[in-house]
Amino acid sequence: MSKVHPTEINIHTQSRTLEIAFDDGARFVLPAEYLRVYSPSAEVQGHGPGQGVLQVGKEDVNIENAAPVGSYGIQLFFDDNHNTGIYSWETLYDLGKNYEAYWQDYLRRLEEAGHKRRDPSEII
Repeated sequence: MSKVHPTEINIHTQSRTLEIAFDDGARFVLPAEYLRVYSPSAEVQGHGPGQGVLQVGKEDVNIENAAPVGSYGIQLFFDDNHNTGIYSWETLYDLGKNYEAYWQDYLRRLEEAGHKRRDPSEII
């Protein structure tokens, strides 16, 4: 993939989403829960292949803030105090482009691990 750069980034706290537009015309609206469970941090991904940790109970997580990291990405600050992942532009683009496949894989892994995801519309 060629280098992509964002042209617009907006955090929508009420809908718990991050909206990001790229210079190739792509635009994605990514749920905070999705970004949290796919955080590029070592806490989530592990320190090597196969060491990732399945994230559970993140249905009501929200993004509190974001900070630029150089010219290559952003650091997201979640309201569950997770803030160690640096999301490169390429990572965010990949998460947007492959949202459906990655989300279904996450739901499958939750089910296989015996976890039931709460319906976010029922969270107060």
